[in-house]
Amino acid sequence: MITYEINEIQKVIPHRYPFLLVDKVIELDPKERIVGIKQVTINEPFFQGHFPGAPVMPGVLQIEALAQVGAILALREIENTDDKIPFFSGIDKARFRRPVVPGDTLVLEVKALRIGSRVQKMHGVATVDGQITAEAEIMSIIGKKP
Repeated sequence: MITYEINEIQKVIPHRYPFLLVDKVIELDPKERIVGIKQVTINEPFFQGHFPGAPVMPGVLQIEALAQVGAILALREIENTDDKIPFFSGIDKARFRRPVVPGDTLVLEVKALRIGSRVQKMHGVATVDGQITAEAEIMSIIGKKP
């Protein structure tokens, strides 16, 4: 089983603090499926304003975390990724089921529906303690870094 620690993740995707939303990859089946985790702490910058006194991780950031995990899966399949970056091209069927709060371990599972040299389509499900928090179909295009 393939796993990635944070330093290996940063070699694959360009995201950095405070926008890197995956801490570790715990499972990776090339071309098929990937599972990452995000330890959600009270120190997350988004909790300062979402919401004071009742911190909740924004749903769109859960989708972004799924997309980052999916980008790791997609970029592994492409040669010469030094000048490449994944861009969202679409989000379908996004649903938010329960809040994610400080102290939660967000499990991010993404399955490949289609991985091409430029275009990817994946289905992602985020969970906490086995309960779905968010899910979506994510489409992306691999382009050149600006």
